[in-house]
Amino acid sequence: MVSLCLNSLPLPPSSQPKKLTGTSLSSSSFSNGSVGTALKPIVVSGNPPTFVSAPGRRIVAVGDLHGDLDQARSALEMAGVLSSDGEDLWTGGDSVLVQLGDVLDRGDDEIAILSLLRSLDIQAKAKGGAVFQVNGNHETMNVEGDFRYVESGAFDECADFLEYLNDYQYDWEGALANWCSMSRTWTDEQKMSRNNLGPWNLVKRQKGVIARSVLFRPGGPLACELARHAVVLKVNDWIFCHGGLLPHHVSYGIERMNMEVSKWMRGLIDKDSSPHMPFIATKGYDSVVWNRLYSRDISDSEDCRINQINAILEETLQAVGAKAMVVGHTPQYSGANCAYNCSIWRIDVGMSSGVLNSRPEVLEIRDDKARVIRSRRDTLSELQIVNYV
Repeated sequence: MVSLCLNSLPLPPSSQPKKLTGTSLSSSSFSNGSVGTALKPIVVSGNPPTFVSAPGRRIVAVGDLHGDLDQARSALEMAGVLSSDGEDLWTGGDSVLVQLGDVLDRGDDEIAILSLLRSLDIQAKAKGGAVFQVNGNHETMNVEGDFRYVESGAFDECADFLEYLNDYQYDWEGALANWCSMSRTWTDEQKMSRNNLGPWNLVKRQKGVIARSVLFRPGGPLACELARHAVVLKVNDWIFCHGGLLPHHVSYGIERMNMEVSKWMRGLIDKDSSPHMPFIATKGYDSVVWNRLYSRDISDSEDCRINQINAILEETLQAVGAKAMVVGHTPQYSGANCAYNCSIWRIDVGMSSGVLNSRPEVLEIRDDKARVIRSRRDTLSELQIVNYV
């Protein structure tokens, strides 16, 4: 049986446990507390965040978004953490939001979604909540320079954002936090100025590719933004990752993987100089961001195969001290669901218009009980809630 050593590596000074701001009650119907009740602060350990203690918090998990800002907003509104008035205000009170990766590729508004999540994180902390992201395979692919799934509009967004960043005099925090609210106006203005380019469209595309390379190369501004996020995150008794965690990942060290991937993204480690870094997390069919073992349809599988996968999952959860795991990565055509005695939750529903354009669904965890919240198509005001016990 694989064991986990939580202190396998010393924490750098910047990654000592951090307490987020105290709880401020929200008028939202999703608020956890009652008047006069204050929850204990959220405590975050690791750099990037790896272990999170969030006592009494409602946890909401959202799957792959793939550059579709409209669907992302719909999912967040449905989850009760985003205002529906177009002002992009945090309405989740002291809730914790976890996004499961694959913000990038197959859509046009990738940076706008990153901007929205960053803005919501700032607002959530002021209310005693928090927003966390984990990196998926499409985040790591882009840092590697693999742009094969990038849409033309996303290249344009990179060029626009780089110009916007320049206008902001490279004030990264301000530029990123405000890009979501400014992106549509800025993009429309840029399109008007390009209407007369005609044969210069090739130059425009080259400009977009160069801008993306600058932004996402290891050490680039957006690569460093992604480096703030883990590939594996444990919140209370729940594990969140994009593809799936396996026993040998736990044995290698969750915090170790997170730190190595983060350093690589920040350009602090030459991937060619260390054959083991960060490939256990990001390369190969059994890596954390690519693994589909727990997400495949097993309805036609033999019992021995199902039992084998269940044993691997149980060993992994026991090793990391978790109750269940939540993953994205593999679209679930039947909607978000659980398997293996609800020890694994699969919440990628392919909501992006670049994937399946399916209705948004989110997972809510409250008091260690999970339920799927899904909208009836085109009517977010009417929610269907499916409980799993």
